[in-house]
Amino acid sequence: MRVLRSAEWRDVRRIAIGCCLSAALIGPSPASAFDFFGLFGDKPPAVSQQALPYLLAVQSDGSSKSLDKGLKESLEQASTLYRTRQDPPPDGETLVRRAEGDLAPLIDTLWGAGYYDAALRIEVAGQPLRLGRTTPPSAARAAESFRAREAVPVNVIVEPGPLFTMRNVSVIDARTRRPFSDQMLPPRIVRLRSGDPARAADIRAAQAALIDHFRGLSYPLVKVAKVRPVVLHRDDVMDVEIAIDTGPRAPFGPVTVSGESNVDPKVVRSMIYIEPGDPYSPAALAASRKSVLKLPAIGSVRMREPSRLDTNGQLPIDAEVTDRKPQVVGLSARYSTLDGPATRAYWQHRNLFGGAESLRLEGDLFVPPRTNSRAIDNLKSFEFADLGGRFRASFVKPGLYGTRNDLLLDGMIERDNTGGDIYGGYSSKRVMGSAAIRHRFTDTFSAQFGVTGERGTTSDSLGTVDYRLFGVQAAVTYDSTDRPLDPTKGTRATGSVTAYPEFLGSSVGIVESRAQASTYYALDDDARYILAGRIGLGSVAGSSLADIPSTHRFYAGGGGSVRGYRFRSLSPLGPTGEVIGGRSLVEASVEARVKITDTIGLVPFFDAGGAFEPAYPDFSQPLRYSAGLGLRYYTAVGPIRVDVALPLNRRPGDNRWALYVGIGQAF
Repeated sequence: MRVLRSAEWRDVRRIAIGCCLSAALIGPSPASAFDFFGLFGDKPPAVSQQALPYLLAVQSDGSSKSLDKGLKESLEQASTLYRTRQDPPPDGETLVRRAEGDLAPLIDTLWGAGYYDAALRIEVAGQPLRLGRTTPPSAARAAESFRAREAVPVNVIVEPGPLFTMRNVSVIDARTRRPFSDQMLPPRIVRLRSGDPARAADIRAAQAALIDHFRGLSYPLVKVAKVRPVVLHRDDVMDVEIAIDTGPRAPFGPVTVSGESNVDPKVVRSMIYIEPGDPYSPAALAASRKSVLKLPAIGSVRMREPSRLDTNGQLPIDAEVTDRKPQVVGLSARYSTLDGPATRAYWQHRNLFGGAESLRLEGDLFVPPRTNSRAIDNLKSFEFADLGGRFRASFVKPGLYGTRNDLLLDGMIERDNTGGDIYGGYSSKRVMGSAAIRHRFTDTFSAQFGVTGERGTTSDSLGTVDYRLFGVQAAVTYDSTDRPLDPTKGTRATGSVTAYPEFLGSSVGIVESRAQASTYYALDDDARYILAGRIGLGSVAGSSLADIPSTHRFYAGGGGSVRGYRFRSLSPLGPTGEVIGGRSLVEASVEARVKITDTIGLVPFFDAGGAFEPAYPDFSQPLRYSAGLGLRYYTAVGPIRVDVALPLNRRPGDNRWALYVGIGQAF
């Protein structure tokens, strides 16, 4: 039986191509299910008297080369026979109807892939089925002859023919019927080039790129008015004309908040940085949605755009929000061979008084490692002094009176120990609290100013310091990253200066400064290869090292610092070799984050850092370096991180390697 030739049904195909291409090029067809674990020719269900299992195969007609793998997979996705192959029909007639239903979708798939002279037939038990022709009863009888004997052979036989290519591609203004200027529409935006395969998916992608381009130029109502594909069978080429109706250029109009939410709309509105009269921008809409989702009380945001402008020629925006559950509890644990075990539990109310107020109570228990060679080898060597704990309460009132100002209140009680004055390191007990006002200038940049107080006792080899600190703090934050736990692009930067002057009641006058920045750069469009870098700096000025509480000195080393070295072990040493901390800090890290599959990734990394006795790094102590390799398992919540780090310039007593396990990237 020969394959259907295009000459035999050219008139039918001309009509069908026009209809199918218009539908295919204007918008995508409904998604089809796809079985990732099955392949054509896999084992069918067992034969029986009650059903007719079939064995499906897709192949070329023999006169052409074997089918391209990508084309074959596309045919699989479009085939009902393939998707339901593990659900055999009850009789031969049902099997034939199922096969007939595949003829048109498979032809559409071939045309959509650029094979406009393609033809195919489906054979059920050797009986051919043809598009547009009535199937004789013999096909169903032939299928029935296999009942209870073996699976019915079903073959999809494809003659793809030549792959058609693009010849002339033009994008015109639907109103003037003229091409756009290069200034209005740079050639790089039109992603179709002469000689490219004439695939429907590529033409749809070009349309989407054109819409995105003009929306970015403040044309919110832009649409594709018409797509005119012309297939020239004699030359195996296609000409495409895309007519774009840009509509009027318009600014944003009033912004409203709606939805089934118990959060004050004024608070939600304060998180949206769009004002009436601002140029329309899809990027601004995306940034506003991301900004609103920073409210813990909000679970989803939909930025709704109307289909027409208002009487002022502006485009109103409605933010439709829904709430998350108001209360949440959580428990986490982490472990490092050098930093020791730690657990954390918390309770949070996300909408305490109806204004998205967040109250979070959090408790930590941890066993920080001793910073000298003496380690906690087993339960017998564990001492109560080795246990550390922390209780923190934080309250955030966003959008004070509908403004972009937030009230931040924090309190903490802590007992910490890194070995005490016997083993090196320090022990501390302290209670602290702070209050601040944060002003959000944009969705990425904010600044805050506040007051803080602390009282406590620290002990180390330099002695015991009973202290009280009262000060003022100023801080800035910039964050343009796309994801909190697994950023693929953007920059994060924080900086703070806290002054504890004696005239405010501080027992020791110091000025503490901290800064940290990290940046992320994807090397490819799918963000499978990412370069990430981090740098951190710190300084405490105004007093001698011995007078500064140990909790306000700087230490490097550990999972969040220079991996591979013991926790807080990189710092100046006391007169008898104990870690005493420094008045300045430098840290840096660089990582290459490579996705091997969609769920597995490898991360080679390099860390460097150290603390120094002067208030500014003088590198009198050598920087310590480490390198290692990390494994990432990507989940919907964030990547699960396993890092193995090797110190490169070890000191006597340093371990040869360290293991770290956690959730989220290292920085």
